[in-house]
Amino acid sequence: MKPSDSKNRIDILDYLRGFALLGIILVNILPLMAVKVPEVGSADASYQRFLYLFVEGRFYTLFSFLFGVGFYLFISRANAKGKNGYVLFLRRVAALFILGWFHVKFHPGEALTVYAVTGLLLLPFYKVKKEINLAIGLILLVLLSIMALKLFMVVPLILLGITAGQYQLFEGLAGKRKKVSIFTVLMLVMSISGLIYQYQHAPLYPFGFYTGVDEATYQFLSIGIMIGPLVSALYVGMLILLLQFQTVQKLLSPLKSYGRMALTNYIFQTVFLYLAGYIFNLFESLTYLQSLFVCITIYIIQLSFSVIWLRFFQFGPLEWIWRVVTYLEVPPMKRRVKEIN
Repeated sequence: MKPSDSKNRIDILDYLRGFALLGIILVNILPLMAVKVPEVGSADASYQRFLYLFVEGRFYTLFSFLFGVGFYLFISRANAKGKNGYVLFLRRVAALFILGWFHVKFHPGEALTVYAVTGLLLLPFYKVKKEINLAIGLILLVLLSIMALKLFMVVPLILLGITAGQYQLFEGLAGKRKKVSIFTVLMLVMSISGLIYQYQHAPLYPFGFYTGVDEATYQFLSIGIMIGPLVSALYVGMLILLLQFQTVQKLLSPLKSYGRMALTNYIFQTVFLYLAGYIFNLFESLTYLQSLFVCITIYIIQLSFSVIWLRFFQFGPLEWIWRVVTYLEVPPMKRRVKEIN
């Protein structure tokens, strides 16, 4: 990336990517560390219910959607510079697949391989009219959400991200505050209705996944998947509105750095979880609330590292490697003295 490329970044997307990563690790830690099933009536049981009402199925949807937005922006900007955006994108997803292939050996169910394959399948939709993409994306998302087919929901979510890029939804947001406010209020009403419905179907007892779940728990989780995109959309609207204030932007600026290094931080979430597990012997002994404290510790490490790293370098470590493979050239890693000052 040339120095001027950083000026073309849409900051809100970095904030949203960082925000998505905060939620993803809270759920990913549960199977990776084999977190213990909570006792009935415990604080751990309350936290488990909180996770499956407000976190699970909410942040991976946002991450998938943002991949679609990045998909569109990447090809568009490459084409605008006179390069073959399609060829570059194919190398980009090939590199992502290889990285994901290694990652999945340690983290079953990881997202990168799925994104790479889905990105390849959806490549023809880059040139499809935005109205058609919007219709197909919404219809597929509704149908797959109702059927609670979580894995397959990635397809319409990425397609809707491409559509958002076509509509330039995240550009000039300051002038779209009224529309964003209306959207957020609508999502708030729908999300509250959905969450109440899901809460009414909450199982009486805490649950685990190692011996399967009963019918009541399965229904509770299925409803959570179904309403996930609504709650995700609410989170997006709320964050966009909050970021219209300079004070909030400064307060949450570490989140922007975290999101700029989304690939590095996503992979290293897994690395840190395994390190913590082996060093402190946490596998199969961690409680739900203890898993939260582990995640908070990783937040502090990664947020701090991201801010410091980007103070001196243009890209995250894995982002730089990804770029080398994509463009088959070695861009300068260090920031120029002028940019640092």
